[in-house]
Amino acid sequence: MKKHILCLGDSNTHGYCADPADCADGGSRFNEDERWTCLLQKALGPDVLVTEEGLSGRTTVFQDPLHETMDALTVVYSLLKSHETVDLLIIMLGTNDSKERLGANASCIAIGMERLVRKAQSVDCWGDHAPNILIVCPPPIRPEMELAECGEPMGKGCLEKTRELHKYYKKTARLVGAHYLDAKDCEFNAVDGMHLTRKGHAQLAALLAELVPGLLPG
Repeated sequence: MKKHILCLGDSNTHGYCADPADCADGGSRFNEDERWTCLLQKALGPDVLVTEEGLSGRTTVFQDPLHETMDALTVVYSLLKSHETVDLLIIMLGTNDSKERLGANASCIAIGMERLVRKAQSVDCWGDHAPNILIVCPPPIRPEMELAECGEPMGKGCLEKTRELHKYYKKTARLVGAHYLDAKDCEFNAVDGMHLTRKGHAQLAALLAELVPGLLPG
């Protein structure tokens, strides 16, 4: 059986491309040669299976009044059970949690991540090893978001919340016994300020390709 890595995230795991000129296919989603999940798969080789679970708009635990089933907490049990055995769960969420209408500051977003991780740890999907989770803090939102049309529904305060998130997530990882990676240097685009560029996907894949082999159970 291959080592199985499940990647739970939002549009930056799904591979949304805000700038079609940055995507080889000229569409709204990076292809399998560009997405960080697929690049990680190539880097880790045939003995590892990397599975994507990316949903645009997904949050940790906060229910969105405008869209249904956006919170990962509601679905994490079924996702983990449908993909068991899971050797490593990578969670990269937090960008959407910063939306003004959800009313959560950076500290509350981190508490949401804690609750999500603890739920994932409680699911019987880990085989004969202990729960194994990596929290990835997404890059902070760029100022361009406030000028973009798609940024209007995000509301105010998102930049400040996501800039503070790393220090809270790092504490959360220690608290719940999870691994931690700060993706702050992975490039977000200058179109909407909150999605990875093709370069950003490659940067994140490279960081994970270096880190992940040491996290997989023997």
